[in-house]
Amino acid sequence: MKLYGSYTSPFVRHCRIALMESGQDFEFIETDQASSALLSPTQRVPFLQHGDTFLTDSSAILFYIRQQAGQPYLGTPAELDLFCMVNTALDSTVNLFFLEKDGVDINSVAYTQRQAARIDSSLAQFELLTLSDSAPYTDPELRLACYLDWGVFRNRINIDKCSNLKGFLSGIAKYAPFANTKPPQ
Repeated sequence: MKLYGSYTSPFVRHCRIALMESGQDFEFIETDQASSALLSPTQRVPFLQHGDTFLTDSSAILFYIRQQAGQPYLGTPAELDLFCMVNTALDSTVNLFFLEKDGVDINSVAYTQRQAARIDSSLAQFELLTLSDSAPYTDPELRLACYLDWGVFRNRINIDKCSNLKGFLSGIAKYAPFANTKPPQ
């Protein structure tokens, strides 16, 4: 099994964690934007190659990894909803990150202002969650942790006033698959 991606992508990190948790053999192949554009029709990471299976979205990759290992994945509508909510916040945050890198003044465009508001309201909702304080973590919790850690690392979000989220992130940081996939600083 070959997983293509970057060490800093929160989407890739979640897939790497799932592979570690599953105990499946895999090769991680670091891929930049140019290579992704050549190798994947979505022109982004992660993507996975396993025999005749080629997957181009982290959600499908996670489903495949869990299915191959006989592990549960998004077993309830509430888990799916939380996973999708985290993805929405993550997508908005990543988009603003890249727009800003490209010189867009995100404070002067109504669309990007809505994206920023979506991030803030999502973080407020995440703060209200009852989250695990030790493994096993659900995939929505793993996705949330990958998002929070990436957002803090990239200075895209501030969770200083979110004691619940800070505590969750501090706790999951001790979980070996999460700790072992931390991007290089």
